[in-house]
Amino acid sequence: MAFRVRGTTLPDRADQTFVIDGDQLRVDPASDAEMVSDGGWILPGLVDVHTHPGTEQPTDVFDEERMRRHLRAHRDAGVLLVRTPGSQARIPQWVDDEPDLPRVRSAGRWLATPGRFFPGYGREISENELVTAAVEETQASSGWCKVIGDWEFGDPPVPLDLLREVVTAVHDVGGRVAVHCQTAEGSRNAVLAGADSLEHGMHLDLALLDQMAAQGTALVPTLTTFSEILDAVRAREPGPRRDWLLDGWEHHLGSSIRAAHEASVTVLAGTDTATFGKVSTEVDLLVRAGLPAEAAVGAASWTARTWLGLPGVTDGAPADLVVFDEDPTADHTVLAHPKRIILRGRVVQ
Repeated sequence: MAFRVRGTTLPDRADQTFVIDGDQLRVDPASDAEMVSDGGWILPGLVDVHTHPGTEQPTDVFDEERMRRHLRAHRDAGVLLVRTPGSQARIPQWVDDEPDLPRVRSAGRWLATPGRFFPGYGREISENELVTAAVEETQASSGWCKVIGDWEFGDPPVPLDLLREVVTAVHDVGGRVAVHCQTAEGSRNAVLAGADSLEHGMHLDLALLDQMAAQGTALVPTLTTFSEILDAVRAREPGPRRDWLLDGWEHHLGSSIRAAHEASVTVLAGTDTATFGKVSTEVDLLVRAGLPAEAAVGAASWTARTWLGLPGVTDGAPADLVVFDEDPTADHTVLAHPKRIILRGRVVQ
């Protein structure tokens, strides 16, 4: 049965009436369908671009029922689209057809060369196998692959020439490459290789921001997951690794995220935490790091959807909406309290 939603859309701030009949929005002010939401601020469904439903700890075995539970937690928070940049197992195809689960863009299994990931957690391959494996995971997923570009403090990253080969090969088959990078050298290699996204990007050299903007490399700082370990890190005995982690946090909070935005780099909201449905927390932290509120909200909604190839709140777009009583660009904390959630043309809340 068709129904209507009326309110002010973001980011264009237009007063619109949408009719939802099936999984598609239609602009139709004259319709007499039932009104299920009248007034408020209409956003395209929220987005978490870095989340790993199906596992919570490096010792977990991927579990489909756990994945359902995690995706429902996202949905109930208004997160109606997620990107899983790497997983212990490939995301099953049936997820795309589940009417009560968020839409998923996946990157296949994590690609980990020797010594660069939790043992046994990703697809463990040699450097000689990396290019072929990256293409395989791209073609077996939603067109993404995820490379663990570096790992522990002081260890060498994936060599730049090899990472360039990966990016070229994946781009040649129409795919995109996400790179896990935490060290300065790992972040540098990811940018110079032309990666599509830097996952974490701690210690990113700000001199690389103009190149990131020019080639369309996004920054996904995943502040939420780092914020959850801060107290434990600070409680450690002083040492190089502790100082490195804290310096990376301060670099993001104090300069890199604000500078990335000012350089026109796309900054996106990804939580990378075992507590799912917390994208509003990531937006809080992005604002704290100097991102303007509208850009931070967009990082978890319309900007992220555009980057992933989906439209926002427009005629003919997928019927994924979140409605708020107040303007979240004026007060971003309202993102934690959606008034109405509509997923795939069905009222969830």
